[in-house]
Amino acid sequence: MRTPTLYLAVLTTLSFTPYANAANFTFSSYYHDHMVLQQSSAGTSIWGHSSKIGDVVHIKLNNNEVARATVDSHQIWQATFTSPTDHGPYTVSATSSLGTLQISDVLFGDVWLCSGQSNMEFYISKLMNATEEYADSAKYPNIRLFHVHKEFSTTPFTDVRHIDAAWLKPTQQSLVRYSAVCWLFGKYLSQHYNYPIGLVETNWGGTRIEPWSSPDAIKACAGFSGRRKRNQYQVNQLYNSMIYPLLRNTIKGVIWYQGESNAAHAYQYSCQFLEMINDWRAKFSKASGGTTSSSFPFGFVQLAPYREAQQNLAYPQLRWAQTANIGYVPNSLLHNVFMAVAMDLPDFTSPYGSIHPRYKHDVAYRLYLAALGVAYHQRGVEFEGPFPTSAVIDSTHRHLTIEYDRGLAPIEVRSSEGFEVCCVNHNTTFCNSFHTHWMNATMTSHDYATVTLDISSCNHANHVVQVRYAWQESPCPLHQCAVYGKSSNLPGPPFTFHVSA
Repeated sequence: MRTPTLYLAVLTTLSFTPYANAANFTFSSYYHDHMVLQQSSAGTSIWGHSSKIGDVVHIKLNNNEVARATVDSHQIWQATFTSPTDHGPYTVSATSSLGTLQISDVLFGDVWLCSGQSNMEFYISKLMNATEEYADSAKYPNIRLFHVHKEFSTTPFTDVRHIDAAWLKPTQQSLVRYSAVCWLFGKYLSQHYNYPIGLVETNWGGTRIEPWSSPDAIKACAGFSGRRKRNQYQVNQLYNSMIYPLLRNTIKGVIWYQGESNAAHAYQYSCQFLEMINDWRAKFSKASGGTTSSSFPFGFVQLAPYREAQQNLAYPQLRWAQTANIGYVPNSLLHNVFMAVAMDLPDFTSPYGSIHPRYKHDVAYRLYLAALGVAYHQRGVEFEGPFPTSAVIDSTHRHLTIEYDRGLAPIEVRSSEGFEVCCVNHNTTFCNSFHTHWMNATMTSHDYATVTLDISSCNHANHVVQVRYAWQESPCPLHQCAVYGKSSNLPGPPFTFHVSA
């Protein structure tokens, strides 16, 4: 696909040279005119570089001094100041003995970092309604776009070295090669809250989770290591160049769309994902002087379908691992984490390959709903699809009834397909995902919050120990999985669940 001509000006990458041994005084490369700074009860971080160690830097908002910083031995100055209650715009200046720096049209709002692999990278220009999105973007002048250029490194960068978009306002020119999920998520938030939203895109197609993880996160999951080759597929190398340089900045949270490249080793992902989230939280908080929460909200997209009629179990296993093997979020391991279920969004005829479904509006809207409930603590928002709370076999041992959400919320059944039970001898109490005794279970009835399955094909010499749902690479046609929330219109996520008699 050729690069659209109208984007060439934006595509020109901005470069920033290392600051060591340079006689200069600058903001970090993250800070530019038209940017959004995070408005936080813990304050806002601002930082930069100076060749004069020990020099004092005075930070002002609209000519009012709000903070001071001292240049440290690494030639970095960093200050935190109380976030203003007004959204702006402001002029921000930094003054030292080497001169005065100034950026204008600075807004205060929420800053979200958007990371992952190609489905996060998926351009707005590839959407089915791209033309309408370009035209609509004029309604959102207070959404600002930052895009980190793809770069890998064996050692951490102090600052972002190359930038594809430096806090641009949304126009067709700036949006055409921007992340669709990132933009739409920010747009829905802007519609709801009507205050500035900053979007920081930092992603790379085809990458595994290991390159996005720090050495500490890698070590936390025993047995994971990598060779120190120089490319975007090796451990730590995208963290070093595309995450580490952002740690000093204050952010609201992260949305993440990745996992396809880890599906072949899905059993490892539950540890890897958990540790990466915990590690990013700790490091963002520490580097930003506590202005980024050490438990900031983290949203992710559960893997969408890939190929039609494939029996590959790697995808459902990875979806399960994304929830720390619990099935839903937030949970006891993944606190303040939210997700968008995407298994009912196949796009097998996508011109960009079926691994890249074009239904990013659904994805972003589901992420947005979940963010309202988890990140923004908004009451009354239905952001999760139905999840089972019990699975009981009747006295005849012919039927299994699954109850959702303790029977308190109505479900909508759109299909009778997708349920399986594991039928094993009476000495077996557990079935793993690859057990050969899984068999389809026909739905015989459903009501307000339950579905009943026929399990009579599991003969008297065996018994059913588990039930699972949507345990396929591509479990259903578009918007036609079996169980949805009747009022939320959200699909119930895949699960594996122990049964009781």
